[in-house]
Amino acid sequence: MMKEIKLLKNRSDIGAGTRGADLGIDAIEIAAINENHNYFNRYPHEDIETENESIYNKVKNSFAKRIGSVVNVCNRVSECVRKNIDSDSYPIVLSGDHSSALGTMSGVKASHADKKLGVIWVDAHADLHSPYTSPSGNVHGMPLAAGLSIDNKAHQINEVPEETASHWTNLKNIGVAGKKLEASELIYFGVRDTEAPEDACMKEHSIKNYTVDEIRFRGMDICLDEAVQKLSSCDVIYISFDVDSLDCDRISKGTGTPVPRGFDIDEVVEIINTFIRTGKTACFEVVEVNPTLDTQNRMASAAFEVLKAVTPVIEEVHLG
Repeated sequence: MMKEIKLLKNRSDIGAGTRGADLGIDAIEIAAINENHNYFNRYPHEDIETENESIYNKVKNSFAKRIGSVVNVCNRVSECVRKNIDSDSYPIVLSGDHSSALGTMSGVKASHADKKLGVIWVDAHADLHSPYTSPSGNVHGMPLAAGLSIDNKAHQINEVPEETASHWTNLKNIGVAGKKLEASELIYFGVRDTEAPEDACMKEHSIKNYTVDEIRFRGMDICLDEAVQKLSSCDVIYISFDVDSLDCDRISKGTGTPVPRGFDIDEVVEIINTFIRTGKTACFEVVEVNPTLDTQNRMASAAFEVLKAVTPVIEEVHLG
């Protein structure tokens, strides 16, 4: 059993293509304050040092923008997550953009180096690009490729300079050297906006994506039972929730890359809580709330609704 929940706040947005996700954590806290809710007073927290000032520097690595600073942030996130898990805390990681998820999964893996890690990725995007395939160079589209140690050079579109390649190697080796999980231990929920190199990678590695349409057609219970069975051999599970998995037309466009035809809040909650109830999760993460792209703080409010719904289940299962 864990002894407490710990909120790890990482206000980094240097991996995104738009600015403002660094304000997402504060926006979620404001949503809680507006409800007169004591969530953020209830749990201890730790702030992780960012390198957001690097946004003012000239981009050196156009195929992986600010990747040197992303490596530094991911190292800090990894160490913070590892340290807290090793101290019997359950980390709830609140991050700006999704690039730092490589740090989160690396920290989970570092704390469970001899265990098989499964990852639940609730997101509109596959995040399977590398510097060799990325059309934008935004590193928030690369954390899973780094975690799986996949370059995907078979579908290369960029000639990557040596400096960028070196940083990319460093990113892939954070926490523990090499890949943190096998592709068969990764399950997507809600991915619906991908590029051709990612599609090819998903097909090559047989990575399962439970789309919104599939879940609504087949039924949530059937899909979740199947997904839990797929990860039955995993010892530890890490859940990453990107708010762009939510339907941008019905909920909010307050995220860097909004995509229509996404999940409702209650669907996301059911997915997350199902895996928490397996008793195997070691970390839960929320990313990509951007209040500068929002109206009336709706996305932060939606993210807080999810936090309110899943945290009691974490307490019940992991804190006893």
